[in-house]
Amino acid sequence: MESSGGEGLEKFRLFRRDDFDSDWVKVAERSFGRVYRVKLKLLRERCALKCLSTSSHYRDMTEEVSKLGKVKFNYVTSVYGVCDDPPSIVMEYMSKGSLDLLLASHTIMWLKKFQMIHEVVMGMNFLHSTAPPLLHLNLKPANILLDDHLHVKISDFGLFKWEDSAGMSVMEHLTARGNINYVPPEAFNQNPDPPGTKYDVYSFAVVMWEILTQKKPYAGANMTEVIIRVSSGKRPSVERVPDDQPPECQDMIAIMQLCWQQNRQHRPAFSDGARGSSPGGEDGRSLLRAVVNGDAESVRGVLGTGGLVNGQSQRGYTPLIVAVLHKHHHICELLVQRGADVALGDEDDWTPLHFAAQNGDERSARLLLEHGARADAADKDEWTALHLAAQNGHEGVARVLLARLPAVDMPEGQHGRTPLHLASAYGHLGIAKLLLGQGADPSVPDRAQACPLHLAVEEGRVRMVRLLAERKADVRSADGRGHTPLHLAALRGHTLICRYLLGRGEGANVRTTQGWTPLHLAALRGHGDAVLALEAQGGEVDARGGEGWTALHLACHHAQEEVVTQLLAAGAQPSLAEDAGWTALHLASRSGSFPSVLQLISRQADVNATNHSQTTPLHLAAQRGSATIIRALLLNHASRSARDARGHTPLDLACSNGHQEAAKLLAQDEEG
Repeated sequence: MESSGGEGLEKFRLFRRDDFDSDWVKVAERSFGRVYRVKLKLLRERCALKCLSTSSHYRDMTEEVSKLGKVKFNYVTSVYGVCDDPPSIVMEYMSKGSLDLLLASHTIMWLKKFQMIHEVVMGMNFLHSTAPPLLHLNLKPANILLDDHLHVKISDFGLFKWEDSAGMSVMEHLTARGNINYVPPEAFNQNPDPPGTKYDVYSFAVVMWEILTQKKPYAGANMTEVIIRVSSGKRPSVERVPDDQPPECQDMIAIMQLCWQQNRQHRPAFSDGARGSSPGGEDGRSLLRAVVNGDAESVRGVLGTGGLVNGQSQRGYTPLIVAVLHKHHHICELLVQRGADVALGDEDDWTPLHFAAQNGDERSARLLLEHGARADAADKDEWTALHLAAQNGHEGVARVLLARLPAVDMPEGQHGRTPLHLASAYGHLGIAKLLLGQGADPSVPDRAQACPLHLAVEEGRVRMVRLLAERKADVRSADGRGHTPLHLAALRGHTLICRYLLGRGEGANVRTTQGWTPLHLAALRGHGDAVLALEAQGGEVDARGGEGWTALHLACHHAQEEVVTQLLAAGAQPSLAEDAGWTALHLASRSGSFPSVLQLISRQADVNATNHSQTTPLHLAAQRGSATIIRALLLNHASRSARDARGHTPLDLACSNGHQEAAKLLAQDEEG
């Protein structure tokens, strides 16, 4: 396949620091060192600079990496060369980061999962097909990178030799780097054989499990526990694969279980799985297989022998959908010419245009629209292609769609959100500007009465908040819970946004339907900077909210000790009681927040205050068994003989709850 490197970067090079612009952007930091996004001065090409934590193996590294520079394949990252200052590898830059981050942050469609698995197989099969086989030995989601369209490229292959520390075994090295979850059982033997291709096959099986489940393997287990489990034949639970799995998923699970077998001799080679992992190959339709493989001649041949151009898999995937998903543009054009139905969707009514929008594939979107695809076609949840483009930040596709749409404020079915809601929530400023320029309403509410501004504030999108406010979004609008944008900014601790909204005239003491002010919500979550910003703009520190609670009550109840200090310094009254008679000292004593108790006592809080149940702070500290708080209260003259509404003293409560140390303290005081 063709090299994915930029023009002028096909050959391995030795780079110098001054070959790059000075504005290096750190994009990752791992055990081996840091990764920076850099730009070549001459070619204006963006690259990734993988800096090593040590220069001791630089000469060996240069020799090894020069071999990797010859590796060119669509599903592996290109290595352009090395740099001596700092010691680093110059590689292809992947804009969407690593697979582990995507798995943790997004819900991925099943077909996309299958595609990713297939692409990893293709990449690993290529590496293992070299002579001698190029071993990875560190295959994991963090080393599987993603391009603009979420196609995978395998990274960090073949680097084990020179990265390894002298005298360390394979297992010791990978364990030290936190990769124990991907190490096969044979590596834990006392005298393991040198690793081979089946090592990578095992690691791939665990990666498959992560892709299918979007979970971390062996979550919560320490290194020793993982080694014991793997050595005894235990693997991550297949039951964690979601119940909504399509029928094709069972084939994937079967491949995965073969790949992580205990006996490495029984594991298949990647060449065996290259076809079986294909999302179009498992249903036996040769046309889908040909489309997946990007083989135009085979597609023509199958169609010429009666292949159904609009045939569908069990989930409704057509050859055109699969071609769009893989960005095989020449095959998309061929299928359309042969009569492929551009409006035929899958079982969820996702049309080829939906998939093109999801992938950011402007070329396919244009082709489909030119051949009759409806720009406003909606799936079962009323999502259009524009919703998907807005959510994923695909500005080019959004432009193509907007040119053919009569309206831009179409709500999706589940939450009633428009494309502008989605662009605002995900921070896609360019798309938001496009939508607003086409007449999108910045004040239209979703089903929860949240406007785009509410979502932008909640996600901390500062530039988006400014754009929407400048385009006349109502900064005082309330959602279904009575939360204004300022409430949400305070709740999430977005201090810059708080200041911006206050500067645009929003009142600092606006209330929700339950009576909470922004300062209440900032105190609840422990956002000290937001508390200070609100107080500085007139926020009332003793304002009463639901059930008469002040911000100080909330901070003490949730043990937000820094905020307690800030509120008291701002003049909050330490002995105010809420509707049931509880003071802040009651709540701090019950939550076990010793620093808050000390702060309140230093501000002359009433240590013998009683609530409506005649309970004092000492009763609550005794019931909890907080010896340090008991000592502090007693030193400040708390009454040990006070009885609550049931006639119990603090000593009674300490004894009945089995708190021996607390009981001893209270008894000693009684004897004294």
